[in-house]
Formats: sequence, C-alpha cells, structure tokens
Amino acid sequence: MTKVPKYWNKAKRYLSKRDKTMARLIKNYRSPNETILTSRKDIFFSLCKSIIGQQISVAAANAVFLKFKKKCKNKINPKTVSKLTSTQLRNCGLSGQKVLGIKSLAKQIINKSFNPKLIKNMSDEEAIVYLSNLRQIGRWSAEMILLFTYNRSDIWPIQDIGLLRAISKNYNKKYFPPEKFVSLLQKRFSPYCSVATWYLWRSIDPEPIQY
Repeated sequence: MTKVPKYWNKAKRYLSKRDKTMARLIKNYRSPNETILTSRKDIFFSLCKSIIGQQISVAAANAVFLKFKKKCKNKINPKTVSKLTSTQLRNCGLSGQKVLGIKSLAKQIINKSFNPKLIKNMSDEEAIVYLSNLRQIGRWSAEMILLFTYNRSDIWPIQDIGLLRAISKNYNKKYFPPEKFVSLLQKRFSPYCSVATWYLWRSIDPEPIQY
C-alpha cells in the first residue's frame, strides 16, 4: 500500500465546512489509527479483483479471490494469468464470463492494446471511457479503479448501491434518494467527492473498503 492521498486532510476541512452531516461523519471516524484511502498502485491486481467481485457478496468474492491468488502462486500479474487455463480459473469459482474478462485483460496488457500508463494524463471521464472498453469492466468498475488505484479526488459513483444507501441513511431520504439531491451533494462535495464517498461508505460498513 502507498501513502494516503496528499489532498486528504485538505479535503476533510473543506467538506466539514460545506456540509454538517459530512462534518459529523469525519469527526465520528477520526481516531489515532484512522484507516483511510490508500492504494496498491497495481491496476492489473485491482481490475482482477473488481471482475471477481462483480455480482457476488463480499464474502464470496474474498473466497474466490484467495483461490485465484493461490492459483497464481501469489504473483497476480498478466504473464502469470495468461499461462493459466480457463479450466484452472473456473476451478477458482469464476464464471465463464469472468474467466474471459481476466484472460482478455492479461492479453491486452501484454500486447499493449491496453496501456494503463495513459490513464494518468486523462480526465476522469476520459479514463472511465478508456477503462470501460475492457471486457467485464463497466462504468462502476472503472470508477472504483480511479478511486482506489489512482486515488482520483472527485469520483462520485452514483451507480454504487452502498453510496446510495449511505446517502439515504445520513440525510433522511427515501431509498433510493432523489437524483436531484444526489446531484446537489455532488456539486457541494466537489472537488473532493471521493473523500465524501469514503466517509459515507464508512457510515454503513465499519470495515474500510480496499481494492
């Protein structure tokens, strides 16, 4: 894991001034050993984890990922994965579509038809479109990569069920919260929507999320 984003403390001060609810959440989850957003800076690892975790519970995803990691002999990289057969990957608990997604990802990184180094010079939206061209990677997965792997500061993943649940809970809104209100919060929290998202997630899940 790398150090926390440089903008984190500035973002907390900014959000606390802009929104009373956010100020409360930031205060509630402050401690001497505060766990905050960090990153592996390993996009292949993170994309594999994202594909594996799609449409299954966190517990099931963790179990499958551990089997996947063991099959890779703890070396989760394109070269190692490209050598695994589809049957070996399915035996980890992966669906056929997820196997195709992971195999395709490894191949595209090896042949350089997908170049992660280009992402650092893209805007958030450009990066989301670029990542979404990968098999099994949609907008939500792309946003998770920008938030957790690249630590982009202004990601507001409105397709994320956890974020919508947290907004409903903390702002006393029905579930799902109205789109206008979600957009209002985005404007209020920008350019630090990623930090706001993190604290909203913490309010409904005591275990910090990592990719």
